[in-house]
Amino acid sequence: MGQAGRGILTVVSGFAGSGKGTVMNKLIAEHDNYALSVSATSRSPRPGEKEGESYFFMTREQFEDLIKEDELLEYAEYVGNYYGTPREFVFKMLDEGKDVILEIELQGAMQIKRKYPDTVLIFLTPPDIEVLYERLKNRGTENDEVIAKRMKRASEEVLSIKDYDYVIINDNIEDCTRRVHEAIMTAHHTVGHERGLIEQLESGLAKWRT
Repeated sequence: MGQAGRGILTVVSGFAGSGKGTVMNKLIAEHDNYALSVSATSRSPRPGEKEGESYFFMTREQFEDLIKEDELLEYAEYVGNYYGTPREFVFKMLDEGKDVILEIELQGAMQIKRKYPDTVLIFLTPPDIEVLYERLKNRGTENDEVIAKRMKRASEEVLSIKDYDYVIINDNIEDCTRRVHEAIMTAHHTVGHERGLIEQLESGLAKWRT
């Protein structure tokens, strides 16, 4: 069953090796009320990437036009290319009642929270630092230098976890996915999200205050 009313905007961040992508894919597979946001980028498509699924691909000039027109929820520049979240795409899905999930880094998460305080911020982490290091090591795709850089990045990211609404341990993919789902479902019943209902109740009860 999809959610009634407007959807919840959720940002999921986490250390490299925290299993963000696996959890997001499991949520999408198990629940029909979720939609993953598609980012825009000024870089060229890589083999196998599809327009509107992998990214919205555009020129640097087109991306900068979106920045000028405030059409991005957040954006950043990495290695000479822009990456960002188009506002229109996200808001269309929210209006359709979808709970939209953005898997983005801390910088983008804070940008969105400042613009839209009702956004739910979730940070995923392994149970401890030893597990984090072992997961990066066991990937077998990164050398010691890259792993060291990722651990240094984690040492900086950990200072911002306190700015999130939820921190969820990913020690078991089933349990972690369930906890993320429950956090988002709870957000449907916050006072901030139910403003329309509250206004309706206030209006209906106004005559009883006189």
